[in-house]
Amino acid sequence: MSRINALQISAAEAGTALTPPQKRFNTLLRQIAQALQTLAAWHDCVAMYRQAHAQVLLPLKTELMAARKQWAFALDEQLGRGGWTKAERHTLVELVCDAAGELLQARDDDEELKALFAKHAEVDFDTERQQMVRAMKDMTEAVTGLDLGDDEGLQTDADLLERMQQELHKRAAADEAERSAKSERRRKSAAQQRREAEAQQATQSVREIFRKLASALHPDRETDASQREAKTALMQKVNHAYAAGDLLALLELQLQIEQIDAGHVAGASAQRLKHYNKVLGEQLEGLRSEIAGVEMGFCIEFGLEPGWSMNPKKLGPLIEQNSRQLRAELAEQQREMRMLADVAATKRWLKRQRQLLRQAEYDFAPF
Repeated sequence: MSRINALQISAAEAGTALTPPQKRFNTLLRQIAQALQTLAAWHDCVAMYRQAHAQVLLPLKTELMAARKQWAFALDEQLGRGGWTKAERHTLVELVCDAAGELLQARDDDEELKALFAKHAEVDFDTERQQMVRAMKDMTEAVTGLDLGDDEGLQTDADLLERMQQELHKRAAADEAERSAKSERRRKSAAQQRREAEAQQATQSVREIFRKLASALHPDRETDASQREAKTALMQKVNHAYAAGDLLALLELQLQIEQIDAGHVAGASAQRLKHYNKVLGEQLEGLRSEIAGVEMGFCIEFGLEPGWSMNPKKLGPLIEQNSRQLRAELAEQQREMRMLADVAATKRWLKRQRQLLRQAEYDFAPF
């Protein structure tokens, strides 16, 4: 961070008010520094969250899953007793299937739950899931225009998602190939030629810095053994930064070996700064994409809804929030288990559940 600050252009060093390219350069440095901090925080905090998740949340989830399995079988026991109306029995059957089906979605190798589901459903769980996946496949094809092939190998939602992603990648590759072919057939416009020239010049700016560093740090030119070892280590960093197109790291290395000072960048021409800004802008976009990928992976790993723009430094409160929610769900499940001992209370509860089930059917009914 200190070296990034050292690269910032001040009005005193520039000798006048900062130009737009200089202001852009400073802004990009600050944004890259923030992105690097965020990325490092994600890597550090995810490891701590994973440990806390295993110690705090997984035991609660395991206990809740066990309680819900017990609940599914308790509802089945209620069906074995008399005194229920036809509507109440029908509601109990739906609730048993819903409870068992939800648990099997998370863990489809529980044969006891599969047997319970098959006891009350019209078809077994695996067959029903296949039917739902195939219906989703037909809907996806209708909406997206993709050809997802035949039904063979489509057993779960994950199978369908994987196939859909494969077809989307194929379509994107085909579209890109078509665009490239059209672009080759068309005569390049002046704007296209200018953009390509600017990109080439930006690459050349990075290459020039690399050559200066390589000339100063080449270990074969050093006779002192300790200095040769130090230069070898620095040269490895230079090679890594150059391969990654990391202009910021190259500039920092120039600062480190005193090839440039705080006033060096301030004295750079507007054209040179424009080249620097192009490379730094690409670095920033790359970092933001990497951060988005880490965040998405975190959400997938722990079953969280993506798009929260979560702060990696505030994952501790997320553990506490999820812990409270799981404890509340467990307490509610235990309360409902106790309710089954009271027939009158259970009948009132079944009436509410029947209303909720009918409302859900209405909400998802096709128009």
